[in-house]
Amino acid sequence: MEIILDKIMYSRNLSVRQVSSLTDIPKSTINKIQLQQKSPTMDEMEAIAKGLKLRITDLFLSDYK
Repeated sequence: MEIILDKIMYSRNLSVRQVSSLTDIPKSTINKIQLQQKSPTMDEMEAIAKGLKLRITDLFLSDYK
C-alpha cells in the first residue's frame, strides 16, 4: 500500500502548511507522511481525508481497493 499524499498535494497545489492548517496535524508530521518517512495512523488518515474532503481510500494506492 502506498500513501499518495504528495500526489494529491501536487495536483491541488497545496503546501505542507496548508494541509496542516486544514487537518490540524503538525507540519512536521504532514511532511514525514508526504515523504513516506512515516506511516500515518488511522486518526491521521481520517483527519487528512476530512480536511481534504476525500475518502480515506483516496489517500492510498492498493491492488485491493
